[in-house]
Amino acid sequence: MFLGSFKTDFSGKNRLILPKRFRKELGSEDKFYILLGGNGEVWGFDPINWSKLAESILKFPLSTEEGRVARLKLFPKAEECVLDSQGRFILPQEFMENIKIKKEVLIIGAGDHFEIWDLSLWGKHQERLEKE
Repeated sequence: MFLGSFKTDFSGKNRLILPKRFRKELGSEDKFYILLGGNGEVWGFDPINWSKLAESILKFPLSTEEGRVARLKLFPKAEECVLDSQGRFILPQEFMENIKIKKEVLIIGAGDHFEIWDLSLWGKHQERLEKE
């Protein structure tokens, strides 16, 4: 389970270090899946939870409007990532054009996945969550 939060700096070249605690959640896997979130953040999934999410979408028949729309909302916004020997990974350029990450980054656990937020954007989002 992904728990806790970790502040880090975005190193440039679209590269981030995944916290060691989160790397342990991946087990022996060196790959995981990322997905563009709805508020300028990125969601990360280990292979098992990614499969669960994908299966929940794929259960809708492709022959239905609901099935086609669900697939188009999820899969074009997703990518597979591979960690290097130092626990770093590269965010695809397409993601960089659609997210709001600048320099300081917060990587937070969200149970079945983790999220990557620009620190100032997370602060604004947190304020909004507390008001609800």
